[in-house]
Amino acid sequence: MRNKKLVIGVCSLFTILLLSSFSLIADKGLLTGKVTDATTNKPLVGASIYITEIKTGAVTKDDGTFTTPTVPSGKYLVEVSFQGYESNIQTIEINGTVTKNFALKITYAEHENVTVTGVASAIKTKESVQPISIVKKTDLLKEASTNIIDALTHQVPGVAALSTGPAISKPVIRGLGYNRLVVINDGVRQEGQQWGDEHGIEIDEYSIQKAEVLKGPASLMYGSDAMAGVVNFITNAPIAQGTLKANLTNGFTDNNNLYNISGNIAANHANGFNWNIYGTYKNASSYQNKYDGYVLNSGFNERNFGGYIGLNKAWGYTHLIISNFNQKLGIIEGTRDSATGKFLIYSETPFARIATDTELKNGNLFTPYQHVQHFKIALDNNISVGNDRLVFLAAYQHNQRREFGDPSNYTTPDLYFNLQTVNYNLQYNIADHNGWKTSFGLNGMYQQNRNLAMQVLIPEYNQFDIGSFILTRKTFNSNFTVSGGLRYDNRNLHSLYYNNRFQDFKRNFSNITGSAGLSYNASETVTLKFNIARGFRAPTVAELASNGAHEGTNRYEYGDVNLKSETSLQFDGGVEINTEHVSVNVSTFYNYINNYIFYRKLSNNTGTDSLVNVNGNMLTAFQFSQSNAFLYGAEFNIDIHPHPLDWLHFENSFSYVRGQFAESFGGSSNIPFMPAARLLNELRGNFKSLFKNLKNFYTKIELDNTFKQNNIFTSYNTETVTNGYSLLNFGIGADVQHANKILFGIYLSANNITDVAYQSGLSRLKYTDINNVTNRQGVFNMGRNFSVKINVPLSFKL
Repeated sequence: MRNKKLVIGVCSLFTILLLSSFSLIADKGLLTGKVTDATTNKPLVGASIYITEIKTGAVTKDDGTFTTPTVPSGKYLVEVSFQGYESNIQTIEINGTVTKNFALKITYAEHENVTVTGVASAIKTKESVQPISIVKKTDLLKEASTNIIDALTHQVPGVAALSTGPAISKPVIRGLGYNRLVVINDGVRQEGQQWGDEHGIEIDEYSIQKAEVLKGPASLMYGSDAMAGVVNFITNAPIAQGTLKANLTNGFTDNNNLYNISGNIAANHANGFNWNIYGTYKNASSYQNKYDGYVLNSGFNERNFGGYIGLNKAWGYTHLIISNFNQKLGIIEGTRDSATGKFLIYSETPFARIATDTELKNGNLFTPYQHVQHFKIALDNNISVGNDRLVFLAAYQHNQRREFGDPSNYTTPDLYFNLQTVNYNLQYNIADHNGWKTSFGLNGMYQQNRNLAMQVLIPEYNQFDIGSFILTRKTFNSNFTVSGGLRYDNRNLHSLYYNNRFQDFKRNFSNITGSAGLSYNASETVTLKFNIARGFRAPTVAELASNGAHEGTNRYEYGDVNLKSETSLQFDGGVEINTEHVSVNVSTFYNYINNYIFYRKLSNNTGTDSLVNVNGNMLTAFQFSQSNAFLYGAEFNIDIHPHPLDWLHFENSFSYVRGQFAESFGGSSNIPFMPAARLLNELRGNFKSLFKNLKNFYTKIELDNTFKQNNIFTSYNTETVTNGYSLLNFGIGADVQHANKILFGIYLSANNITDVAYQSGLSRLKYTDINNVTNRQGVFNMGRNFSVKINVPLSFKL
């Protein structure tokens, strides 16, 4: 197969480069020093010293001292952190043995982090010219969510979720989702039929150590599709050398009886050999709300595992990463009995009947349901070439998505997408030269999709992407950073013939993208940012050639083979203010998109919905169309933490996006399914220590306000107005310790305390059947929900 030949060829090239580079390894060095409390001068035991670019670091000993492993000589961005203290991030030149001490200040508001998203090498978030949000594992543990994207919507303003029940949430950044943003997992671009409404991201939630969200075009680094931004999940990062760590996490959510258990164990040996293994089990029954009661077939289960093995040496590192995601989930149809309004099981089949109470409540899956498997293996390498660095990554992904709809043949799929992807990235990072950091390279993927069931929605196809890029940045006087770059992409798509339903065709899409921006620290407390970027997205094969019934969406989809590539030009501007009493972050954007692709309902000659008869089932017909469009909006966050009550936070986040077509369609010019304006008000108390045995205690109360969405695409009955709603949430938790060692962390949450019945405008379940008894349309979101999580950390010296 062509993809196997490509893997062999690329890996052979890397082997040659790797072997030849050992003779070019620069001089070696290491960093040593001590980390103390800036006020008391006492040593901080267990503080982290981490060099992100080469994935190595150390932790402080009982006396606060540390020594990093040997690294190639050069300039590195070093992050020194300790929970409850402000991180100290500095660029340090390491040549030989360098001694440097760090004094950390107690803080209750984290202002600075290190990011690797959308850039060639690690950078401070303050120096990034685009808005980036960092969400750490402890932040995720504090959220009562049923999936990782749902958790991010509470942490990152401007991020929303397109949902299909509790199991599936697709990320939406500033009004753009699907293939208009890229999801990265441990350096690999995640590929898994993300064009579909009910297709999730297929990443184990509890394996994630950190999430980074970049808002704005990132095509410069990631090529086609990264028009809206990037969600980067980091699951495997080496722990400090000479240590072994383990975590056991257990959680329960009462609304849908969601039970999960997850564990991992990791080690980093003195010889540089390091590894991590994790596994997760999740099982949920039907969720409930006060209007619908228990929602039929909304249960799901997951069995995931993964990890990595690697070697970190003075020449760099090589890591082999493996993950396997395995999920089964019901597809919520929301069809009802016309007389009683109760949910029907096996609807639109000869077996259709009213579901029993047992069938409503339990976690058994009924048709229609999905079985999703995603396997990934990747080789990630970063090696020293003199003072420069060579980065190479090759990955293979196998995504299998089966959709079952026949109750008389429960184990035979109606749809079976079999997608195989080979990703590659070759990048050369030139060492810092008079403050300039420049990188160039190429990356892309080869993709092959096959249909392995009788029903088909999209044709089989082969696709090859390749892109080359160059980017550079320079920081002047430690307060003014400029960055920019150019990229050329080419996508070659071959769609294959099938049974007179799909015609054989080839399309070629190419484009030039680029960006330029600046970040200016006007003072110690004020940072200004501006960026202009051009994005690019080639049409997916689903948009070009769909012709079939989609069980997961209850519609019949038609593509358009003549669709053009989308291109965008986006302007971003922002200001960050961080003072002793208040932190403010404001980001604004304007995005003009040429040839924006969207789907709309088709109407028949009478003006009603066009229906297609598929085996006796009448499905609504949709078709992909295209028009120029523009989006604009802003995110605003203010955190008031008045001194000396630094533990007290009153944090408010507001996000708004508006999308419109340049022309009107059937009397409407609004882009369909834009997120409504949202305001989160949170009153929170953070305490570094409370009583003798409680550490990192927090408590919070939150009001989550979503405004009414009137700016809808009314043409062809595509969308209806969504009413606003407010949800009251609460959280409390702490680390329980004994003899200065954490025994376990406990996190308690309550969402939607007042049990509001609401529908999100981005919930696909809003448009299911009308309940003739109550005259309400669709299925409502989850009602009152209590959650508890317990995390047990273990740590040993090797």
